[in-house]
Amino acid sequence: MKRMKSYEIRQMWLDFWKSKGHDIIPSASLVPVNDPSLLWINAGVAPLKKYFDGREIPANRRMANSQKSIRTNDIENVGRTARHHTFFEMLGNFSIGDYFRKEALTWAMEILTSPKWFGFDLNRLYFTVHPSDDESKKLWQELGVAENHIVELESNFWEIGEGPCGPNTEIFYDRGPKYDPDNLGIQLLEQDLDNDRYIEIWNIVFSQYNAEAGKKRSEYRELPSKNIDTGMGLERMCCVLQETETNYETDLFLPIIEETERLTQVKYLGQMAFKVIADHVRSVVFAVADGAIISNEGRGYVLRRILRRAVRFGRKLGMNEAFMYKLVPVVAEIMKEHYPYLLDKVEDIQKIIRFEEEKFLQTLEAGEKRLVDYINNVDEKIVSGPTAFLLYDTFGFPYELTVEVASEHGFKVDEEGFLTELEKQKEKSRASRSDEQSMVTQNEAMLAFTEESNFIGYDVLEAETEVIALFSEGVRVKEASGEVLAVFKETPFYAEAGGQIGDRGFLKLAGKQYKITDTTKLPNFQHASLVQLGKEKIRENEQVKLIVDPDFRKHVIKNHSATHLLNEALRRVIGKHVSQQGSYVGNEFLRFDFNHYSLLTNEEILAVEALVNEKINENLKVEIKEMPFSEAKKLDVQAVFGEKYGDIVRVVDMDFSKELCGGCHVKETGEIKRFAILGVESKGSGIYRIEAATDARIKPELARTLAGIEQEISDLRSKIQSLLEEAKAEGLDVGYEEIEISPVTESYQTVINRRKEVQLLQESAKELDKRIQKAKKERNVIALEDYLQNNLTIKDYNVLISKTYGLESDVVKDLADRLADKLNPGVVFLANLMENRIVFICKNKIDKLNAGKLVKEAAVITGGNGGGRSDFAQAGGKDPSKIDLALQAIKERIENEL
Repeated sequence: MKRMKSYEIRQMWLDFWKSKGHDIIPSASLVPVNDPSLLWINAGVAPLKKYFDGREIPANRRMANSQKSIRTNDIENVGRTARHHTFFEMLGNFSIGDYFRKEALTWAMEILTSPKWFGFDLNRLYFTVHPSDDESKKLWQELGVAENHIVELESNFWEIGEGPCGPNTEIFYDRGPKYDPDNLGIQLLEQDLDNDRYIEIWNIVFSQYNAEAGKKRSEYRELPSKNIDTGMGLERMCCVLQETETNYETDLFLPIIEETERLTQVKYLGQMAFKVIADHVRSVVFAVADGAIISNEGRGYVLRRILRRAVRFGRKLGMNEAFMYKLVPVVAEIMKEHYPYLLDKVEDIQKIIRFEEEKFLQTLEAGEKRLVDYINNVDEKIVSGPTAFLLYDTFGFPYELTVEVASEHGFKVDEEGFLTELEKQKEKSRASRSDEQSMVTQNEAMLAFTEESNFIGYDVLEAETEVIALFSEGVRVKEASGEVLAVFKETPFYAEAGGQIGDRGFLKLAGKQYKITDTTKLPNFQHASLVQLGKEKIRENEQVKLIVDPDFRKHVIKNHSATHLLNEALRRVIGKHVSQQGSYVGNEFLRFDFNHYSLLTNEEILAVEALVNEKINENLKVEIKEMPFSEAKKLDVQAVFGEKYGDIVRVVDMDFSKELCGGCHVKETGEIKRFAILGVESKGSGIYRIEAATDARIKPELARTLAGIEQEISDLRSKIQSLLEEAKAEGLDVGYEEIEISPVTESYQTVINRRKEVQLLQESAKELDKRIQKAKKERNVIALEDYLQNNLTIKDYNVLISKTYGLESDVVKDLADRLADKLNPGVVFLANLMENRIVFICKNKIDKLNAGKLVKEAAVITGGNGGGRSDFAQAGGKDPSKIDLALQAIKERIENEL
């Protein structure tokens, strides 16, 4: 066995396969191209799927590569084990319908054991095969493998759903008893046990069967074109050939670890932190170099998660400043032999990584300290959902890191509770929110502003008052123009809280009126309004008049009071376990999130809607009182999940419903006029959402909700009309009964009706199409006997070659199928003449013939092209004048091949 450097191993692999007639293809980008099914290229074969599934034919059916790959499904194991990685290189050789098992195994033995190549001692190699794969077992033995070095494992079969599949053989290197403390020997392989003695270095897949649902593997058909797909992990080969304890001591990782030692002044003794950093920096460097962007979604989020995990482990080594970017040149230097482009991108990659590191470090320390403090001060070994969310939202501490830190202390995290809090946050993120609003809780100037501002908007909608603070672009100023966040000594404007959106209205100053587009709450609870001043200026201490838009507030309070009625109606209809999990109360509609065991039925939805309307019609008085929290609890009031309350609370009592609430409400439920549910959906983790509207907003909101359904109904009606016109033009009597559309009512019943109508129209369109196709077939089908008269017998086989005229393709295919059933074993070749073209269809049940080749030949003769499977194929021609010539050629071809 040769001791080799990583770049020598990679190059030897590529050189060997080049000597066997393979094209050496460059590694594809880690960011998949035209493959939405993948976030990352995650295997050597991934960028070659277009060849394996036949979408494209490669210039050379033999290919080899060293493919960059990223996998993060088991990221928690990276650093804990000897061989888990997020980034790795997969050495592969591939045959697309060219060589198969014999050549693959013969060449595998050559590259592994020949002194010219890797030079492994065959006695140190072990081979696993599938129990049904006698051929591979026999071939390995013929190539010199001892029978006791071959292990049969049921798991040696590669299959992922329907499509190509097959047995595989894996090759292991025996590192000896030193790595087998229990002296189990070959049992480690036979029982498929995790171990450090037998290291898998290569997997060879024989893609030879077509997996079919409902069939046993023994019933799978052989593929007409068999493929070879292999994968050899470069990192594992380095570990074996360089004789290191783990992959991390190889020359792919050790220089990174040594540089980390220098930066941290900590000696590497196998610590997990060094391994995580070395692995993760490789992933980030290569991904960024390939154009991936660090962000909060998709692959960008995966990348951010990898980088932040490495940064946190750096802190375990005392690194409290950005350092990962300093490792980029080391990675580029290690990999320069095969990836020289990294050297040109070092500076840009460093800038991106450094920026991300520094941004994360600003929040990481505070987040982790708070988490550990929490862990040290609770008895139950679980981190609550709200706590995990606070760390995530306020301190930018990733949820995955919360899970990891908790796990290190023997704690678990309430994932469902975290997701519920996350959903609440999304509710509050409205498109119109300004930069000032989204940053307000992190703004030092706003945090420092403590002057009191009184909210008086429960009782009045107008007030003359004084400006006490102005903020422009997050900075406190004495005067401002444009978009300004203003705080007043008293204000009737309600600030967004408890699900109720902030008030809108007007500010009057010096005889002019300006719009207030939103109102938010500052860190010290003052209500601040967003004023649109244009070019005019406003100054601190100026006197202004504030006017809440009365129409806006009127609709908001109707929706807010309706939300309370909805909450209680849900508890009455589906159970007392229901509790509010989030809400949005706007002027146009309301949303209400709640916990439940399953999606509500239509009957339950209608019952809830009816109960709310019943309480609206009863015109219940809405009483609002302030009282000690301890007293409010005795009244069996409902409180919002996760909300913190002071000693004195505000109780909104509608008799039917009692809730703690700081929002604005109607004085009597009759003011709401009417309530309608617009839709119900699942948000996951046992949380469901109702969207609803009240009074004058029901019709427009219902129209918005139904817009998609109404369009679908319109499209289906158009489709049905087209089918009816087609039937009429063809002179077909198919019959059709018109489906009546129910009128729109201000109720969820309209939504139910419309969905049922969509279903009925879909079924009607489908049935109508079936009737038309059936009528066409019945009209066009000619007695089989008319065709069977043309049957020829050639060498005991039935051969039918015939023309048809102007038939639908489905009719011709059906005819070919029926004739082939009659003439088994035989071949049916039909030429269907259309106006200016020909369609050739062949159904073949003779092993010696290939339908795809037959139709292709006929198509080429008539100026066209095409092909297909050996048993069935279709092709097109353009020159009807040459049809007889083509059919004669097909007859001669069949005679010659039989």
